[in-house]
Amino acid sequence: MRMVDIITKKRDGYPLSDKEIAFFIKGYTKGDIPDYQASALAMAILFQGMDKREIATLTHEMEYSGETMDLSKIKGVKIDKHSTGGVGDKTSLVLCPMVCACGAKVAKMSGRGLGHTGGTLDKLESIPGLSITETDEQFIDQVNDIGIAIIGQTSELVPADKKLYALRDVTGTVEAIPLIASSVMSKKLASGTDTILLDVTFGEGAFMKDLESARELATTMVEIGNSLGRNTKAVLSDMNEPLGYAVGNALEVKEAINALHGNGPKDLMELCYTCGSIILEQAGLASSKEEADTMLHKVIEDGRAFQCLVNMVKAQGGDISYLYEPSKWVLSNNIIEVRSDKEGYIKRINALAIGEASMKLGAGRETLDDLIDMSAGIILDKKVGDKVSKGDLLCTIYTNKEDYNELIPDIKEAYEFVSSPVEVHPVVWEVVE
Repeated sequence: MRMVDIITKKRDGYPLSDKEIAFFIKGYTKGDIPDYQASALAMAILFQGMDKREIATLTHEMEYSGETMDLSKIKGVKIDKHSTGGVGDKTSLVLCPMVCACGAKVAKMSGRGLGHTGGTLDKLESIPGLSITETDEQFIDQVNDIGIAIIGQTSELVPADKKLYALRDVTGTVEAIPLIASSVMSKKLASGTDTILLDVTFGEGAFMKDLESARELATTMVEIGNSLGRNTKAVLSDMNEPLGYAVGNALEVKEAINALHGNGPKDLMELCYTCGSIILEQAGLASSKEEADTMLHKVIEDGRAFQCLVNMVKAQGGDISYLYEPSKWVLSNNIIEVRSDKEGYIKRINALAIGEASMKLGAGRETLDDLIDMSAGIILDKKVGDKVSKGDLLCTIYTNKEDYNELIPDIKEAYEFVSSPVEVHPVVWEVVE
């Protein structure tokens, strides 16, 4: 079998056989197939696509390109949740403790942020002392003991994806839905959970810019998960404005703490309650959405959800005093109010512009080697639908950099005003099963 024949076959629009896909993944992982041939195949896939069988086979081969997690020693149904990324997306910090408090076993591996999107691991690491590295045995023991662990992916899991992901990033093939779907699902499947809930975001601040593309990606990933024996569902959520009010690592953790005390932003809580209800039904812990919703509200009201976060942070070496006293987080040296030059109703807040501004303030990284300022970011004061007068506070920026003034015009431009009241759309648009 020759790699050039596989490339030309896909280039000409023909489906690849299971053996050809296995040959490619095994050879590329081992280093026998060079980057230039892998990138040629990736480009052919971008243009010609893949059918359901091809994508399922690609995912399966990537999943088993390295080690997989055996979570059979964890008692109960193991759940996992994954977001395709966004701005202000601290959902995991709220949702995972909520479902844990309802009896779900949360065995989650998360990622870091890159560009305008924030990563759950970076947010967790803003808590002093917290470690996102554990052995398999520690991970399993922690989930058995307290019901929840959120750690980083080990280097042995899905090595094929690491190589392909880096290659796609520099060859213009990131947008290929078969490659996105197999990348996400191979990691989720290799991590060994029983159920998977996908939060597929769309809009300005998301990777998928429109609902139709998000639906196609979500449907593809759900089909992969279910065809490979995992209970998989997805929600399509709106990322045309930042989620919640806080954007930036420590700022988002503080907002998550408020949410677990029952004071969360409306859009964030809508997403968490919707996702939580689906997860509890997937895990067999609730027989209906109504029952699940009641359970989730109860664990917020009685403090059990917050206690699950405390238990996880403590188990992973974090200083829990910051959870009880969020004022202990050191604020940025520069705290600047951004006020409106216009008046009217906010029709749109460009999440991409806010995310990129937050990154430039120090809250994100342009390359994986960049250091993050955990205190930096933006806190919105107004959201879509709010009425604004000239001079009203739009947001507050936090940074230790001194060149922040050049970002203020871009932040103001992120807000679009109209003269008439604006209809506020729901965060969750669809559920894909």
